[in-house]
Amino acid sequence: MKIAFSPCPNDTFVFHAWVHGLLPGAPKLDVTYADIDITNGLAVRPDGPDVLKISYAALPWVLSDYALLPCGGALGRGCGPLVLTKNSPDPSALAGRRVAVPSERSTAYLLFRLWAAQNVPGGVGEIVVMPFHEIMPAVRDGLIDAGLVIHEARFTYPSYGLTLLSDLGSWWESDTGLPIPLGAIIARRTLDLKAIAEWTRASVEYAWAYPEASRDYVLSHAQEMDPKVAQAHIDLYVNKFTADLGEDGYAAVAALLTRAAEEGLVPKVDPEALR
Repeated sequence: MKIAFSPCPNDTFVFHAWVHGLLPGAPKLDVTYADIDITNGLAVRPDGPDVLKISYAALPWVLSDYALLPCGGALGRGCGPLVLTKNSPDPSALAGRRVAVPSERSTAYLLFRLWAAQNVPGGVGEIVVMPFHEIMPAVRDGLIDAGLVIHEARFTYPSYGLTLLSDLGSWWESDTGLPIPLGAIIARRTLDLKAIAEWTRASVEYAWAYPEASRDYVLSHAQEMDPKVAQAHIDLYVNKFTADLGEDGYAAVAALLTRAAEEGLVPKVDPEALR
């Protein structure tokens, strides 16, 4: 079975047991490790993987071929994307400026556009897509006026001398009362979705039961990340919603995609199609 997910600690932690053949009855995985911008693109290809981690923002374009799984993904509270600048804490300073984002079909970018519509008079200027690990150095070096960052950048941005302009997760939570939907696990509708969900959930539960087992695997893919940062990343992004989206999780996804569709940012999605 072909699967694609990011090399980030939360994904490697979640899928460690399945990747390493530790789940009885689960098929062997052929893994592609790729940043979210790439996996979002793989999902729209006719020869795309059987199972993928994508941005919730990309979900409306692939629901005809892929189903959302109720587990394995990333939702949560206090874990949203950040907007960073070199020195200005004023959102109006982004008007007409160049902003780097990790993907134009990322949840981070979708949240940013919804936030900017309310907070940046006249809108931002040029949007530049670049790998997320290149964004903070680009802002620090003055190549970009602001950067939209995700994942472990929450813990490391002060070391680049950057200023937090907005925590989009806090903005979303205060505005909706719901968790932030970040990354989704999807599987081709032609497959046994119930079995794939069970194997995914079993891999999550194994990771929690034996946290030391995945340590070397996680760190080998973590792009020179400090082990403490990697663990903080896992603690933040692997939570109860990873085991089961639940009613709050589905409500959060529906709210995000409904708002985005109303703004003309994504195709309209029937909330029932998410289940």
